[in-house]
Amino acid sequence: MKKILFLIPLIIISCKKDAPVTGNPSQDSIAVSEQKNPDSGIDSVALRKKDSIINNAPVTKQVLKKGVMRNEKEGQIVRTADAEQLPFKLGEEFTKDDQELILKITNYNKPNIKASISTKEKDFNIRFNQIKLPNGDYDGPFGREITYDIKDKGEIWLIIGKSNMASGNTKGSFTISIE
Repeated sequence: MKKILFLIPLIIISCKKDAPVTGNPSQDSIAVSEQKNPDSGIDSVALRKKDSIINNAPVTKQVLKKGVMRNEKEGQIVRTADAEQLPFKLGEEFTKDDQELILKITNYNKPNIKASISTKEKDFNIRFNQIKLPNGDYDGPFGREITYDIKDKGEIWLIIGKSNMASGNTKGSFTISIE
């Protein structure tokens, strides 16, 4: 009986030990990885201060880091990001025909924007269809690269989708680089 009374505190103390911390997190970067919770729609995000990369999986609904969000409705994907995150790369995937992506960049205050679309898919029909400026004007179409002078400050939209004047595959994954 005395042995049991002696062992109980030892077991309790050993269970309360914190796991040792391994590795040395860098002050130069932030990494966040969360598993998808069926109720929250959160999947994963990896961000670096100097060149943020926002990774996206098809099941991602929202990425809650500095206002980056993702909503999908009736073939239209809407992503929202704050301009303070620039430059960044955004990964996305079209899984249905005739999908389009609207990338809304809020609080944009630079004199121009430069963006490009890259993909590993062969014969992928994708381009910047339009840009919506802070004053509400639209311009386009463009190709897979865009450099555009922005006169006003505010929210701009980059609208990405297929080109009706070209043929090719309209499903696949791609990356948008924005400076």
